[in-house]
Amino acid sequence: KQTLLPLLREETSSFIFPCHPAVQRPELQYMVMELLRCIPLLLFLLFVCVLDHFIFTILSIIQHHSFVQYSYQTSHHLTVNVMGTSVMAELLRGTIGALNTSFDTEVETSNLACLPRPSGMTRQQYRDTCLPLGALALLCLVQVYPFRLRRAIAAFYFPKREKTRVLFLYNKLLRQRKNFLYLQRGRIARQARQPPGLGTWLLQRCRRRWPWLRRFLRRSCTWCGTPETPRHRPCPDPNCGALYCEPCW
Repeated sequence: KQTLLPLLREETSSFIFPCHPAVQRPELQYMVMELLRCIPLLLFLLFVCVLDHFIFTILSIIQHHSFVQYSYQTSHHLTVNVMGTSVMAELLRGTIGALNTSFDTEVETSNLACLPRPSGMTRQQYRDTCLPLGALALLCLVQVYPFRLRRAIAAFYFPKREKTRVLFLYNKLLRQRKNFLYLQRGRIARQARQPPGLGTWLLQRCRRRWPWLRRFLRRSCTWCGTPETPRHRPCPDPNCGALYCEPCW
């Protein structure tokens, strides 16, 4: 509970607050990993759509520019004329006259039946194809909120285990704060041994000479880096000049 152990600014970013609507830093890592897993599916989908459009374009060009039509016309006329009025002439006209034929042939054909008839995908079909992937990406973004219920469900069914986890977390925070205190002391000590830079020295002189510039030249906490507020306290040593926020002080 916050009344038992108020979290510092650095510790707040490592915890998940269930009632916070925004996606927090620990959840952001898992969300990014899930979104990265969707990238191969997205690339495959783009490849399939581009390949489909490419094949459709080629088949459409073949359909419009490979049409060939053939037209064949022929005419045949055969006439046998037998002259005379004798019996032989009449006999020949009766027999050979049957050979008289006359016909006209006109044939038109094309390769239309052999040409491809491609049909391109509509925008609605492309939209329906990409909709499952969009829903998957949306679930990757929304899944962080149902995952927050896991601790509450586990605490309801295993209250003793929940108490053990809380005690472990409390002791872990104390150890981390102790190590953080040790590291920060060493960092501030090394920073104090170094002479102030030209920019830092000019800022200090301007703040001392013109106090009204302090609202624009705001400093930060030496310990945690919190921007200066009226509750910040300076170090009582006049030669130090370090500024600390209320929790760090």
